[in-house]
Amino acid sequence: MNNVEDTLKGKIRDIPDYPKKGILFRDITPLLKDGSSFALCVDELAKRVSDIDFDYVVGIEARGFIIGAALAYKMKKGFIPIRKLGKLPYRRISKEYALEYGTATIEMHHDALAGGQEALLVDDLLATGGTAKAAAELVESVGGKVAGFAFVIELAGLNGRSMLGKSRIDTLMKY
Repeated sequence: MNNVEDTLKGKIRDIPDYPKKGILFRDITPLLKDGSSFALCVDELAKRVSDIDFDYVVGIEARGFIIGAALAYKMKKGFIPIRKLGKLPYRRISKEYALEYGTATIEMHHDALAGGQEALLVDDLLATGGTAKAAAELVESVGGKVAGFAFVIELAGLNGRSMLGKSRIDTLMKY
């Protein structure tokens, strides 16, 4: 581990048996609550992805909105939300995917990206990779390209990287 990882891990709360029995939930809300830790998180993600050429940050609901919007602001990029089913007001495209504890559907506005525009997909956590893969498929279905992925936490034992092919993946801490 490094100093950044140690500092940020000190702000992660473990919640056993959430959202169902057998799942250990890694809660980033204490990290978000601490201003200097939140700033460190966003600054470090920005450093790690600074060499990637992309047009937009695409944040995955809900915690990916928080991290992604702050990162987009820091890097002077636009922000595109990917939301849960039925939450976007305009014409949208949808993708159903598997979670480690069920299934879900995410959506994006059909005109969020134009052909060839590149997106950095951001979320708080990489677990099985299902959510990130579905988000990438949404981006690609409208002609966008995935420039890479950025996560605060990676649950390495769940092998989510394998779902994302050869895409670049940056994470700040691993469990």
